[in-house]
Amino acid sequence: MITEGAGCEHIQLNNTDPWTEVDGERSSIKTKHPSLTDPAVRDALALLIDRKSIQDHIYGRTGIATSNWVNNPPRFRSKNTSYEFNVDKANDILDKAGWAKGADGIRAKGAVKLKYVYQTSINQPRQKTQAIVKQACAKAGIEIEIKSVVASVYFSSDVANPDTYPKFYTDLQMYNTGPGRPDPGVWMQLFLTKEIATKDNKWQGRNTTRWQSPEFDKLWNAADNELDAVKRVALLIEANDLVIAKRVKIPIVYRPTVSGISNKLSANLSGWDSNFYDLADWYMTA
Repeated sequence: MITEGAGCEHIQLNNTDPWTEVDGERSSIKTKHPSLTDPAVRDALALLIDRKSIQDHIYGRTGIATSNWVNNPPRFRSKNTSYEFNVDKANDILDKAGWAKGADGIRAKGAVKLKYVYQTSINQPRQKTQAIVKQACAKAGIEIEIKSVVASVYFSSDVANPDTYPKFYTDLQMYNTGPGRPDPGVWMQLFLTKEIATKDNKWQGRNTTRWQSPEFDKLWNAADNELDAVKRVALLIEANDLVIAKRVKIPIVYRPTVSGISNKLSANLSGWDSNFYDLADWYMTA
């Protein structure tokens, strides 16, 4: 059974430099990523994600290609965004931005090359997605090194482990996450400046990309204090659109909840709660 929720498989772009250590901390907010802070590079990467192939050949009905961070409930889903897979356009953007291909085929500007480490958890669909992205990036002169981490390590909160997703000690990373309730207000906090994951907060902050945007902070605060439901939805959609426009995270597929259930069992399942929330009302049919 497939039930509606709002999980989003996505790629994060690091705003900080994961290869430079400052005061014992990599991906420090005191640094800037040498190439991923260039909007042209971010736009090119967004064009190199073949969402349709990922949906058709990896996820099927369990992963629907999307251009939005917030995909459900429908009233919160923006109609202002779109996605496109276009290697030629990505090449053109990078050419115009001065990222020239060298003799090795990798684009560079000065001493900075478009070479990235792209990490995710060990999970067959994710490794297949990494391969698709790597192949497309190679056609645009971007070299991708794939890194796969055991899920129990990647998703742990172990402050001593360098391979957890909150530390984000690579250039790109991917996983699925979503709100635990139908309203995305609390979930959108993970783009707030005050939520940046740092050594000082033991990497417990929810903003793992280290993106800082006074404009987003203002939008979220306005939505958090808005009592008119219609105006609040509009503010949250505007916040979603800003995240997408700035390529803070590149959505790949929206992932509904998938459950196995007997065809003789009548049960109401929800993508917003435990499958057993309505257990008292389950019954078997003849």
